Amino acid sequence: MIGGIVEIADAGRHVSVHRGFVRVAEGGDEIGRVPLDDVTALILSGPQTTLSKQLLVELAERKAVIVTCGRNWHPVSLTLPFDAHFESAGILHDQISARAPLKKRLWQHLVRVKIQNQSTILARHAPDHAAIAELSVLARRVRSGDPENMEAQAARRYWPALMGEEFRRDRFATDTNVHLNYGYTVLRAAMARAVCAAGLHPALGLHHHSRVNAFALVDDLIEPFRPLVDTIACELRDLGAAGDLNPERKRRLAAVLRQDLIGERGASPLVNCLACLAQSVATSLAKKSDALVLPEFKLADQLA
Repeated sequence: MIGGIVEIADAGRHVSVHRGFVRVAEGGDEIGRVPLDDVTALILSGPQTTLSKQLLVELAERKAVIVTCGRNWHPVSLTLPFDAHFESAGILHDQISARAPLKKRLWQHLVRVKIQNQSTILARHAPDHAAIAELSVLARRVRSGDPENMEAQAARRYWPALMGEEFRRDRFATDTNVHLNYGYTVLRAAMARAVCAAGLHPALGLHHHSRVNAFALVDDLIEPFRPLVDTIACELRDLGAAGDLNPERKRRLAAVLRQDLIGERGASPLVNCLACLAQSVATSLAKKSDALVLPEFKLADQLA
């Protein structure tokens, strides 16, 4: 387990509850256990995995999520607790009644910080690249709702500069994209837990919206943090590990949740920063003002 993430990767495992622990067994024999209270998300990537009903109940009561992965570690489902916050009905009303100008300002804030963070990550891996300054300019030009789609313009400069001119972001590819897919899955699971714990409905996004996406808000809120996964994937690629997702590299990617970032109250692990962001979204919607809490990315110890 890394950062509260438990993955069942091998075939034929049975996962159940035993005296306050998540118990993993094969053929009736226990092969490992983890305290229930330490679990943020359970990732199911191995075939023929079975779960006990009591495990589902215990994880839901602790606001943990269950992620089921399909091809290339892309999540195909997220199981979330139904009633995770005592004010969930009131917060849901705030989400439904939120006006477009407020949601556009919040999205502006998220996109601006995402591009700034991309610039920071790029400065770490390619300190002399011209795209660093270009990203800083694009971040300043983001307007309410990002009507000029500075996010996409930044991506067109960021990915070639970070991963090489031949790289294309494709969730079904079998190169470095495999590492990105897995890291984003971990990030998405932790953000989904934070959203539900804050009483927010994950389907009601600020920018993302689709009748088939039940996690639009989650996808909105993870955007500023994606570059933290990108830097790990870049490191793995430099080690000659593109497309190879062994247990050691999974642990390295899952450890992103323990990454310390600098916020208003000092350094805090990423998993805590996600919770603070989700809570600040609920506050923003209730007060009808931009009160998002987003940490800074640093180049020294925070990304070492």
